[in-house]
Amino acid sequence: MSTILFEQIKQVGKITFNRPASYNSFNKEMADGLQSLLDQCAASDEIRCIYITGAGKAFSAGQDLVEVTSPDAPEIGHIVADHYNPIISKIRSIEKPIIAAVNGVAAGAGCNIAIACDILLASEKASFVQAFSKIGLVPDSGGTYFLPRIIGFHRATALMMLSDKLDAKTAKSLGLVHEIFTIDNFEAGTMAMAQKLASMPTRGLGLTKRALNYSCHNDLDTQLGIECQLQSNAALSADYKEGVAAFLEKRMPKFIGK
Repeated sequence: MSTILFEQIKQVGKITFNRPASYNSFNKEMADGLQSLLDQCAASDEIRCIYITGAGKAFSAGQDLVEVTSPDAPEIGHIVADHYNPIISKIRSIEKPIIAAVNGVAAGAGCNIAIACDILLASEKASFVQAFSKIGLVPDSGGTYFLPRIIGFHRATALMMLSDKLDAKTAKSLGLVHEIFTIDNFEAGTMAMAQKLASMPTRGLGLTKRALNYSCHNDLDTQLGIECQLQSNAALSADYKEGVAAFLEKRMPKFIGK
């Protein structure tokens, strides 16, 4: 059985972590597979939104500790560098919207992969935990970068040090989760949002993502300059021309993602 599944649904690339018996914990095969699928989705003109979820009761419990403790296991720093850092870099650099559809527990690296995505949607049964301190480790997979920026420095520190579990409602109140869905409506509701994003002007959304990435480091004047450059770029797209024409003609636009 493949540790990770892929399906193209219209213009959405659906990636499913598929180790339900181990709560979709990551081993080398699954990490390599996710990197490869992200590259595949990035390169495809047919895919205009990426949707990541988990099979069974979990989104992902993070690193498979059985793999880490095996006699021939690589040093954990190498696992972080080879497995997780490239995943986070790809999620942030792919100029297409990426949804994390968190169906259950998201722990450790699994939690931080979800946080790194553009929009985080959750089942009412979802939970989030920075589990690293429970085994004496440091949060990785971009957790120390993204979490303080989303919920604030002190809240992030407490969650990382105490390893407290957040339910979906609390995570939404802190700004981690965009929308919560009932179990019955989770798959249909989250995929509907992915399809909506896939029908929007992909070039403009990608440039918006680039601008947001830059904003994490730039001062205001530098960011204003970046916005000006990217706006000029966006105005060259076919979707900009279609959007303006549709507005003037009082009709719905038909974006092609270019």
